[in-house]
Amino acid sequence: MNDSVYVGNAGKDASLDRGWLLGHFKDVGDPRHSEAVEVKWGVHPRGDERSQWVRGEERTALLVLVSGRFRVELPGRSVLLAEQGDYVVWGRGVDHWWFAEEDSVVLTVRWPSVPGYAVTDGGPGQPPC
Repeated sequence: MNDSVYVGNAGKDASLDRGWLLGHFKDVGDPRHSEAVEVKWGVHPRGDERSQWVRGEERTALLVLVSGRFRVELPGRSVLLAEQGDYVVWGRGVDHWWFAEEDSVVLTVRWPSVPGYAVTDGGPGQPPC
């Protein structure tokens, strides 16, 4: 087995690390360790919401709807992702909050992967939700 290859299932692996599949928070030496990018497979039941706004964001983010109906609130703008493949991108410094209007699965990609970045509802050394 090549240690630079990892094969998994996003749905199963996501439950191990709050949805995060790839980023600086994975062990060094794990092929999923990256300081350049973070990837999350987010499974959100209807009514699930971010506990607070993310403020002072230091990364760029891409959020793609896989299934469901998912709302992202940005300053002065509400974005509804309603069809598979709908997505939104926001840059550094853009505050955000989200809400699952239906059972939803979303794929989030953020860059760069910023060590030590967390909000109060994240665990020590863990990325915010």
